[in-house]
Order: sequence, then structure tokens, then C-alpha cells
Amino acid sequence: MTARSKKDWRRAPGVKAGGSSPPLLERLARGVAAWTGSSLAFALALAVVVVWGVTGPIFGFSDTWQLVINTGTTIVTFLMVFLIQRSQNKDAQAAQLKLNEIVAAVQGASNRLVSVEDLSEDDLRTLHAFYEKLAAEAKRDVSLTESHSIEEAEARHRAKTLKKRAAR
Repeated sequence: MTARSKKDWRRAPGVKAGGSSPPLLERLARGVAAWTGSSLAFALALAVVVVWGVTGPIFGFSDTWQLVINTGTTIVTFLMVFLIQRSQNKDAQAAQLKLNEIVAAVQGASNRLVSVEDLSEDDLRTLHAFYEKLAAEAKRDVSLTESHSIEEAEARHRAKTLKKRAAR
């Protein structure tokens, strides 16, 4: 964390205090997501398909035999779509929060970019055009290290270290 203590983020609006355990449905979703991403789950799914394929001749490759695998895979796919979307939403939100923390902590960075994901598409296009212009300017530099030298990076690191020591 930055200068803020680890407890400060827990007091932010919408964040539950006390570190209570997540609701049952969230714990279930986490558990299912973890299990379905395991090698054991893949092996079990593969075994189901092999057993289904081997039983084809026994059931005469009937319509019912085909319906069993079609129904099973449809149900699993339907549920997995929501589980995957949940995981994607959570990962995207966590990444966005990390980026917001970096923007808020870096001296000279525009705090207007915190929560930029909430802007309209037109505003995002305007920002994109601005950064494209900056990228074009950077490409004019002869060397990749011209605009960001090792010396600048070392100086920034020393300044951050001194600032941390002074804050203690």
C-alpha cells in the first residue's frame, strides 16, 4: 500500500469492514471455479466423454444416447458461461483498482484517469486520441532510452526511497 494504511481501504464506501467471510453463493462460485480449472476436473470430463463414446454401440447410437451428452454439455456450458463471466468481472475490477492505486500514488500522474473506465465512449475516444499523439511524439525520439533514461529511473527511485524514510 502507499502512505495510506492497509485498514484505510476497508473504510472506503461500499467496502465491508471486519473481514467477514463472503456469502455462501460467492464461496460456492469460488470453489466451483477453482475445481473446474483443475486437472482432476478435466480428467473427469474426459472420462465422461470416453464412457459415453464407448457406450454408443451398446445403445445402438440411439437418439436418447445422443440426447444424454447433448443435454449434459448444454447444462454445463450454460452454467460455466456465468461462472467465467463472474471471474472475468472480478479480475477486471481488481486490475482496475490496482491501476487506480498506481495513478493515485504516482506524482505527476493525472488523477482524472482514476476510474476512467466509467467515462462515456466519446470521452474514451478523446483520451485515446490524446495518447496516440503522445505516442507519435515519443516515436520521434531517436532512441528508446532518450525519453526515459536509466539515470531518470534511478533518480526517481532515490527520491521515492528518501520520501519513504522521511515519512517514518
